[in-house]
Amino acid sequence: MLYGLMAYFDSAERLLEALRVLKEKGYRHLEALTPNPVEGIEEVLGGDGRIPWVAFGLGVLGVGLGLFLQVYTTLDYPHNAGGKTLLGWPAFIPVTFELTILTITVGIFLFLLYINGLPLAAHPAVRAKEYVRVLMDEYGIFVYATDPRFDLEATKALLRELGAEVEEVRRD
Repeated sequence: MLYGLMAYFDSAERLLEALRVLKEKGYRHLEALTPNPVEGIEEVLGGDGRIPWVAFGLGVLGVGLGLFLQVYTTLDYPHNAGGKTLLGWPAFIPVTFELTILTITVGIFLFLLYINGLPLAAHPAVRAKEYVRVLMDEYGIFVYATDPRFDLEATKALLRELGAEVEEVRRD
């Protein structure tokens, strides 16, 4: 079974140019593998615009939970402490803040696991015989065989045109 094609490049500039060309040709299901951070890769591959909105929603949920917890317990078990008002909101700020941060942190962690398809026992790219090259000093693009534009020979020829060494990645 064919997982896809692994293409190796010798520089980050060639990798970025190849990604641009692949995106222009309509390829969508691909990944870049690099030994170090490459500036500009997110602009080419595109980011996920949902993350800030999910964080905002989780923050609102955290504020709501924090305030609800404190108001409910205060009204359910009224306690006169030093003549302070029953619903003294300044006292609610630290707990509400901490619950907001906790809700955002845990929620974003779980959301990122979900959108990245994790936990994943083994990425198909690690089955490439020369995969260790992208861990050391080269750059790679993994084009999934499930991409609608994927055609084995045409994609292989395009990647070679872009200056890559290409390897087929198959199940053992």
